[in-house]
Amino acid sequence: MRWIALLSSLPAWVLPLSAAFLVVRPDANIGGNGAPHHPFRTLPEALKAGAAIRAANPDEPVTLLLQRGRYELKETLKIGPAHSGITLRSAVPGQAVVSGGRRITGWKEAPGGQGLWEVRLPEFTNGRPAFHHLFVNGQRAQRARTPNRGFFQTRAALGTQSPIDLPFRPGDLKPEWARYPEAQVVLLMKWTDWHLPLVAVDTDKGVAELLGGPRASWMDEPDARYWVENVPDALDQPGEWYLDTQTGWLRYLAPRGVNLNRVPVVAARLTELVRIEGDEELGSGVQGVMFSGITFAETDDGIPSEGLQSPQSAVPIRGAFRATHATDCVIEDCTFANLGGYALELGRGAQRWRVTGNLVRDIGAGGLRIGEPGDTQPSARDACHSHQITDNEILRLGRVFAAGCGVIVFQSGTNTIAHNHIADLYYTGISVGWNWGYQETPCRANVIEYNLVERVGQGRLSDMGGFYTLGPQPGTVIRNNIFRDIQSYRYGGWALYTDEGSTGIVVENNIATRCTDAGFHQHYGRDNLIRNNLLAWNTNHSVMRTRSEPHRSFWFTNNVIITQSGTLLGSDWSGGTNQFTSDGNLWFDRRQGTNVAAYRFAGQTWEQWRQRGQEVHSRIADPLLVDDEHPEKGLRKNSPAYAVGFKPIDVSTVGPRPKDRHQRNGVAP
Repeated sequence: MRWIALLSSLPAWVLPLSAAFLVVRPDANIGGNGAPHHPFRTLPEALKAGAAIRAANPDEPVTLLLQRGRYELKETLKIGPAHSGITLRSAVPGQAVVSGGRRITGWKEAPGGQGLWEVRLPEFTNGRPAFHHLFVNGQRAQRARTPNRGFFQTRAALGTQSPIDLPFRPGDLKPEWARYPEAQVVLLMKWTDWHLPLVAVDTDKGVAELLGGPRASWMDEPDARYWVENVPDALDQPGEWYLDTQTGWLRYLAPRGVNLNRVPVVAARLTELVRIEGDEELGSGVQGVMFSGITFAETDDGIPSEGLQSPQSAVPIRGAFRATHATDCVIEDCTFANLGGYALELGRGAQRWRVTGNLVRDIGAGGLRIGEPGDTQPSARDACHSHQITDNEILRLGRVFAAGCGVIVFQSGTNTIAHNHIADLYYTGISVGWNWGYQETPCRANVIEYNLVERVGQGRLSDMGGFYTLGPQPGTVIRNNIFRDIQSYRYGGWALYTDEGSTGIVVENNIATRCTDAGFHQHYGRDNLIRNNLLAWNTNHSVMRTRSEPHRSFWFTNNVIITQSGTLLGSDWSGGTNQFTSDGNLWFDRRQGTNVAAYRFAGQTWEQWRQRGQEVHSRIADPLLVDDEHPEKGLRKNSPAYAVGFKPIDVSTVGPRPKDRHQRNGVAP
C-alpha cells in the first residue's frame, strides 16, 4: 500500500507499467512514460523519470531498458547523485548505441565522378568550429592527409620558440596550404605527438611556421616524422575526406562501389558522451550506477583551435565516458568504439568501480585513464582508488594520439588490472604512476596480473614499455603477464620498464619477449624486486640499467634470460652489490652456447663479473624452451633453470576469461 501511495504522488509521466523498469526506444513517439507499449524516446527523459522513482522510494532499484537503435546525443548525458542506484542496460547486448555523432545524409556524386561524393553543411561555413572525425559504415575514415603512407621528415630539429619553426625538405610543403584554417601538422616527437595548425610556409627558406611552443630542447629529433591533414590537395586516396570550413562542403573519396546514400555516415559532434559527477558543493556523490551491454561510439578528439603539444601519454586528452566523485559503479559487457580521445576516465573521487568484460576498440587516444595527474595528496573524498579493471579487450588504440596508453593509472592506488588483452597500439600498454622522482604519492599497492599485452609501439614512437612505472609505489605487483612485440622507432622498446623514481615494486613471473631494446630496463629507482621472469629473444640487449645511484636499484634474481642478438647487459652497470644484486639467474646466448669464456657482462668475463659479487649462484646453460617461437609455453621438465630456483610461470589464464559471472571478481584464481 505504501508503494502505491508513493506512485500516486508522482507525475503521470513517470508511471511505467512496472516502476522498476523504464523502456527506452529511440524511434518512440514523444510523450512516453516508460511502459513497453509507450516507451521513452530519449535517455535524458528516462533518467529524469528514474530519478523521480528513486526519490520516492530510495530502496527500489530502477533499470532503464534500452531497445536496439541509435541514441544520438546533442549534449553530454549527465548523471548525478539523484540517479544513484539506476541501471542502464541494453535489451540486446551491443545493439543500443549511444552516439556522440550525427548522421550525414543527402550525398551527391561530384561532377566528374571518380568516386568523389559531396554534401554541403551550412553550419560549418565561415570558419565555424568543425568536426575532426567521420565514420563511414562503422569505420573511422582518414581525414585527407599527405603523404598517404609513411611520413615527411624534417631536415633539422624544430625551433624551440613560439611560434615553432619546422625546417622542411624541398617539395614537401606548399605555401597555399597555410591559407586553410583547418590545415594541421601532426608531428611524432620521441614518446609523444603534437597536433599543430599550419600558419605559414616559406619555400625560399624551407621553413614552415606552426602555431605552438615554446618547446623543451630534450624533445629534439633532427629528422622528426610528420604529415599534413585537411588540405584539399591531400584528398587523393579512397577512404579520405575533407571539410572546407569556408564553404561548408564535405567531400569523401569513396572506394570503388561504395554509395554513400546506402551506408551510414556519421560526423562526430560531442567530445564527451557521458559525465557522471557528484555534487562537490553539497558533498554528495553518485553511487551504484550500472551500465550493461551498451555501445558508446563516435566522438571527436578535443583538440583545441590552437593545437596540442602533449607532454606524454596524451595526458591532456580526456575520456569520452568520464566519472568524478562516483563510487561502487559498474560497467560490464559494453563496447567503446570509434572514439576521439580516451575511452573511459575514472577521475577525482571515483572509487571501487568494476569495469569488466568490455570491448574497447578503434580509439583516438588510449583505453582507460584512472586518477588525476596532479592529485598527489588528495582528501579521502577526492582520492581515486580500488577499481577492478578485468577481462577487457582493449584494441586498436592511438588512432589520433599515438601516445595513448592501453591503461594509465595516475595518482591512484589499490587497483587491480587483471586478465585484459591490450594490443595494437603505438605507446605503452599499462602505465602506472605520474611522479618523476622519489616524492610520495597515493599511487601504491596496485596489482597488474594475468594481462596479455602485445603489438605495442610498432615503430611509431620511442621510449615505451609493455608496462611502465614512475615514482615510489610500495606494494605494487606486476605478475604473471605476457608482454611481447614491443617495437620502438629509435630507442626504448622495453617489456618491463621501471622509469624515474620507481620504488618498492615487485615484478615477478612475467614473460617478456621480442622487444626492440630489452626485456627489463630500469632507468633509476630504489629497491625493486625483479624475480622469476622469462626474458627471451629481445634484440639490442637482454637487461638494461641506465643510472647508478648511491642506494640499491634492484634485486634481479631467479630469472631466465635467453638471447641470440645484442648484448646481455646494456647501459650503466657500475657500482657494487649494495647498488644492485643479480644472482640465481640462468643465462643463455645462442651464439655462444655453453662456451662460458665467450660471455660478456658489461664488458667483463663471467669470472670477473662473479668476482664483483654478481651471479654467484647463477648458471650459463640452455634453458630448454618447449617452443622457441612461443616462450610463453614455458620450459621443459628437465630445464636447468629449476636448479637455480626458477619456478614455472602460470600463464594459462592470461587475457580475458570466459564470461562466467562467478569469475568476474577481478582477482586471479
